[in-house]
Amino acid sequence: MSKDISSVEYGLEKIFEGAEDFLPLLGTDYVEFYVGNAKQAAHFYKTAFGFQSYAYKGLETGSRDTVSYVLKQDKIRLVLTTPLNSQSPINDHIVKHGDGVKVIALWVDDARSAYEETTKRGAKSYMQPKVEKDEHGEVVTAGIYTYGETVHLFVERKNYKGTFMPGFKEWKSDYNPESTGLKFIDHMVGNVGWGEMDTWVKWYEEVMGFVNFLSFDDKQIHTEYSALMSKVMSNGNGRIKFPINEPAEGKKRSQIEEYLDFYESPGVQHIAVATDDIITTVSQLKSRGVEFLSTPPEEYYKAVPGRLETYSHELREDIEKLKSLGIMIDADKEGYLLQIFTKPVQDRPTLFFEIIQRMGAKGFGAGNFKALFESIEREQQLRGTL
Repeated sequence: MSKDISSVEYGLEKIFEGAEDFLPLLGTDYVEFYVGNAKQAAHFYKTAFGFQSYAYKGLETGSRDTVSYVLKQDKIRLVLTTPLNSQSPINDHIVKHGDGVKVIALWVDDARSAYEETTKRGAKSYMQPKVEKDEHGEVVTAGIYTYGETVHLFVERKNYKGTFMPGFKEWKSDYNPESTGLKFIDHMVGNVGWGEMDTWVKWYEEVMGFVNFLSFDDKQIHTEYSALMSKVMSNGNGRIKFPINEPAEGKKRSQIEEYLDFYESPGVQHIAVATDDIITTVSQLKSRGVEFLSTPPEEYYKAVPGRLETYSHELREDIEKLKSLGIMIDADKEGYLLQIFTKPVQDRPTLFFEIIQRMGAKGFGAGNFKALFESIEREQQLRGTL
């Protein structure tokens, strides 16, 4: 293991001081899902997660092959896309993977430069730079493949003043449920196959100039039955973080193996979204029907004060309230964090969401791994996939 979990501050220093930032990323522009029924999926994300109607592209806007609904909550944008005929290649993606993430769009100042820099370093092209225009200006996009069939799309929108991008119109709806307090995408996790993690770590380092600032091996991420390994990649300014997981040998099948079996390739395992008030956010999500993994046992919460005292942190939230909601707590030198994970949000046990509130902590909840994976294993047991 290249760095242990207690050396987050070392890794962050390396990111900000040592990374060759030839690919400046301003943030996550949007995440696009290919889904079987975008209209119904949009209703789910509005009703359950509190997203708002934002933009639309379909037959009414001149799109004959696909329909897309864009949802927005604070800085998070989700695009849900469905094919309109059997000839669309999107059908192949849905048949193979089910509903899942196809595009992780990254906001850049210069999409052409981003494409040139990454392809000359070995990235496989998904889409050469394309300029789309309307009366509100222009958007430049270009894309490369990453693990599996997942795509990084570079989006340059500095010369655009319209709704989302050309080809879309404002989506007006009488039904816009109240926000649940989700703010922005904290990180996105990818699952890759046996022995592939280091290959993709090297790819992110060489192709995109990322740094591996945290590593976890199967001695740290394991239960009685299963194990996995993970490395966290971050870009030069620290705004984009992509942990990468691969399976490890265990007595039974790990959650990563289950994902790979049902998604049928590497892909995005979960999207972590940040909130400033996780108790209120999770309470609202539960009331709207979002299902979360089972609550850790009593012993877990009894150990929390000692873990916080190790770093001289004091919990501001009511631990009984956190326990009643199943929210987990972890700490590092900089502070603590609160996190909870949904069950898969589609029928295949693949993509899920993490809700996270950072109270100074820079890590990813390493102290919660055992309790989290035991909760996942309880779900795998019910599905007969452990």
